Parts: sequence; C-alpha cells; structure tokens
Amino acid sequence: QVQLVESGGGSVQAGGSLRLSCAASGFTYSTYCMGWFRQAPGKEREGVATIDSAGSTSYADSVKGRFTISQDNAKNTLYLQINSLKDEDTAMYYCAARAFTYRPRQCPTMSAIYGYWGQGTQVTVSS
Repeated sequence: QVQLVESGGGSVQAGGSLRLSCAASGFTYSTYCMGWFRQAPGKEREGVATIDSAGSTSYADSVKGRFTISQDNAKNTLYLQINSLKDEDTAMYYCAARAFTYRPRQCPTMSAIYGYWGQGTQVTVSS
C-alpha cells in the first residue's frame, strides 16, 4: 500500500523560507514521476514542481528560481525547498506520485495523471 505523508508547512512572513517533506512508503517503482502541487482556496490545484526517477526536474514559471524539488532515495523522501515566499504562495501543498512503464520526456503537471496523493500540508504567508 502506497502512502505519502507531507510535513513542514507552517505560517511564515513574506520573504521567508520553508522546506516541505513528503515521506513515501510502499512506492517501489523504478520509473516514476513525483511532484508537488498546491491548491489555494477557490482555485484549481496546480503543479509547481516535478522530479522523475532519473532526477530531472521541472517547475512552474511562477516558482522558478524560488522553489527547488529534490529527493533522497535512501530515505524515500521528497522535498520542496521554498525561498522568498510571497503572499500568493499561500495554499495547501500536496505531494503526488505515479509510476510509468517508460520514462516520460517530462513529468506531467496535470494533477489527474497522478494516482497517489498525500493529505497535504498548509503553507500560509503573511506580509
């Protein structure tokens, strides 16, 4: 059984930093994409960063240069380093995962593609 558990969210002032973690268990595929998504109240869930099993990353334009996705395979943990936080980064942040038969050219950012989800961790930015 696959389980994804996020942690690290909180309330921070604009300009601050946070590191989100996503501990994965039962996800033992060799070819996969994992990603961080966020959903603000009244808005659709959006993909902010993805990483594949080879370590290739991609980012939404709105977070490039501020967010860094990484993974520690030994710890089965996905991370999202968030710097220079802005008010508009306030959202529930989710990690997601999907296994693939073949490595995609780029991990998809459509949330519907991903079959495994964590429960989310709240990030609130105040100015």
